Amino acid sequence: MSIGTAGYIILERYNFLDALYMTIISITTVGYGEVHPLSDAGRVFTIFLLVTNIGIFLYGITTIAGFLLEGEFRKILKNIKLEKVIGKLQNHVIVCGYGRNGKQVCLELIDDKIPYVVVENDEKIHEELVESNILYIHGNATESNILKKAGIERAKAIITTLPKDPDNVYVVLCAREMNKDIIIISRASDDSSVNKLKRAGANNVIMPEKIGGAHMAALVTKPDITEFIALLTGQGSDISLTFEELPLSNLHLSNKQTTIRDLDIRNLTGANIIGLRGENGEYIINPSPDTLINPNAKLILLGSESQIQKMRKLTSEL
Repeated sequence: MSIGTAGYIILERYNFLDALYMTIISITTVGYGEVHPLSDAGRVFTIFLLVTNIGIFLYGITTIAGFLLEGEFRKILKNIKLEKVIGKLQNHVIVCGYGRNGKQVCLELIDDKIPYVVVENDEKIHEELVESNILYIHGNATESNILKKAGIERAKAIITTLPKDPDNVYVVLCAREMNKDIIIISRASDDSSVNKLKRAGANNVIMPEKIGGAHMAALVTKPDITEFIALLTGQGSDISLTFEELPLSNLHLSNKQTTIRDLDIRNLTGANIIGLRGENGEYIINPSPDTLINPNAKLILLGSESQIQKMRKLTSEL
C-alpha cells in the first residue's frame, strides 16, 4: 500500500487520498474505474502492483496451507496443552536431559508414581517423548526461563543428567537460586567436578561410570552380597520389595520415651525397620527395638508393596 500510494503520487501527480484510493481498489481487484486517466507509466506501474499483490497473496496461502498440513499448528496446540498440564504440577521432579541416565531416572519415577517433567533440547528425542506420552519442555536446561516453564518454583527435586559437567554446574546454580529448598541431584563425569557441583548447591552428586565400575568389580569380589542387594532394590527380579521413608511426625507421638518396639510396625504391617535417621541427620543402621525415637526422626522401612501400603494406611489413620 505504501509503495502503491507513493508510486501514483510520483507518476500520476495524484493527491494522497486519490493515490491511496487507487492503490486499494487495485490490490483488492474490486474493478472500480480509475480516479483519473492513467498514463502509460501509470498503467505499467498498476500492472506491477497487481502482479506483485497476487504473488504475495498466493505465497501467503501456500505458507498457511503448509503450516496446517505439516502439523505445525497441531504441534503448537500440543505445546500449549503441555504447558497447561505442567503449570498445574506440584511437588514434581524435573529431569534435565533424556539420555541413558535421564531415561533410567524417568523409568524409576514412573515405577514410584512420582510426577516429573523432562527438559530436553534435542529435536530427535522429542518424537520419543511424544510417543511415550511424557511431559516435556523443549529447550536448554541451562536457561532460567526454561526451568521456570518446567515449574522449578513448585518442584520438590531436580535431577540434571546433562553430558557436560559445566552445563550441570550452571543448572545447579540456577535451580538453587530459583528455589532455595529444592533437592538437587546432579550427574558428574570428572572427579574434579564433584566439589564444584556441591559448592554450586547440589545435595548429591552421582558419577555413573564410577558406580558402574564398582558394581562390576563387586560382582567378582562379593557376588552373593551384590546380587542380594540387587534383589532388595528390585533389579532383575520379579520380587517387589520397596524402601520407604516414614517421618515420625506423621505418627503424632505424644510420649517422648517411645521406642521402636512400642511402634510395633513389624506386627502391624509386616514391614521391617532397617534404619533410623535422627533429627541431626545421623543414621543408625539396623536399630535395636529399644532405640528411643523422637518426632523429628525418620524411619527407613523395607517391605513388599502391600506391606508399605499398609504402613501408609496406618500412618494416615493415626
